[in-house]
Amino acid sequence: MDKQQVEEFMRRDHLADVKQAAANLQGILLPTHLMRSGFFSNEYNCEVYIKPENLQRTGSFKIRGAYNKISNLTPEESARGIIAASAGNHAQGCALSARQKGVKATIVMPNVTPLLKVEATKNLGADVVISGDVFDEAQEKAFHLAEEYGYTFIPPFDDYDVICGQGTIALEVLAELPDADEILVPIGGGGLAAGIAMAAKAVNPKIKVIGLEPVGAMSMKRSLEQGRPSTLETIKTCAEGVAVRRPGDLTYALCSHYLDDIITVTEKDIMEAFLLTLEKQKLVVETAGVIPLAAVKKRAQPGKKIICPLSGGNIDMVTISSIINQGMISRGRIMCFSVELPDKPWQLAKVANLLAEHNANVIELEHDQFKAIDRYSNKVVLEVTVETNGHLHIQEVLEALQDEGFAVKRIY
Repeated sequence: MDKQQVEEFMRRDHLADVKQAAANLQGILLPTHLMRSGFFSNEYNCEVYIKPENLQRTGSFKIRGAYNKISNLTPEESARGIIAASAGNHAQGCALSARQKGVKATIVMPNVTPLLKVEATKNLGADVVISGDVFDEAQEKAFHLAEEYGYTFIPPFDDYDVICGQGTIALEVLAELPDADEILVPIGGGGLAAGIAMAAKAVNPKIKVIGLEPVGAMSMKRSLEQGRPSTLETIKTCAEGVAVRRPGDLTYALCSHYLDDIITVTEKDIMEAFLLTLEKQKLVVETAGVIPLAAVKKRAQPGKKIICPLSGGNIDMVTISSIINQGMISRGRIMCFSVELPDKPWQLAKVANLLAEHNANVIELEHDQFKAIDRYSNKVVLEVTVETNGHLHIQEVLEALQDEGFAVKRIY
């Protein structure tokens, strides 16, 4: 998007445009009312409210922007059809929106897209084209097809109509909680953050809107520091929904103008938040979606009312299993250690009894004579994975083993 276009959009009546987007979305969205989280409120000594967009149609907020954009197409554009590139939530949002409006949809998805997401997009009525090994290559294919067949390209974030659609979240949450102090918003390309920030500030100029990024994908933070949209050389995060190397031109301008701050969260923060959201809130939320709950502790103050939009819930079972394990390790709920034992009777039983005395539940145990540091030392390496009840409990167990003369090495 060129500079003149950005400036024109910056001068628009943002509140009026977001309200029009809300009107366009009437009857399309599922209600995702605010939920006060007793657990997170107690955990961080503030008032935490969840906006569960993971329960939205197609499992994410993306339908808001996609539907608003497609609603604003001219009859000629609608007749030619739309095209988008996505490996995830934007694909399904565009597919469902196009079906609702009677518009032909083509979605280009990279080869790495899980089959489950490909089938979900097809089931929503879209023609799916598999092309490229990464998103950028899929997007280039989409541009080519748009030029060849006259399709209208629906950007995932750097589009004013898309941004206004995402901004309807702010109208909903402030209608329910007008005295909210802060809204915490994850940032990928910046469409959600830009939309929520410009709408929230128009409704209540005093509210703070805080952007959130993983430490391994700080494209917007880096861009704001450099004074222009900048491209990251590498990205490393488990939160694939916000793994964007470069923010949009318009999203950058809006975030620069309306966001109060951008803070970062670690992979450990994200995995812990995922585990706690699943366990305590009974909500399945993708890793990008739990970032607001991962960041609450950095903004918490007694009495402060913080709104956390959970942006999506589309995550596969293998990833869920992996992140649960990582989250449990991070929270001190699982611990693995090794110890060398003399190769003689009752040594294993001695360790087992110690663990039982200290309420550490054995999950896995490996007793291997061939793992000894010195094969001729007449010792055996024992590796044990136990379920524990936090970091203090882990310390108690390790100290008990050491007090009995065992040289313990913690593995994780």
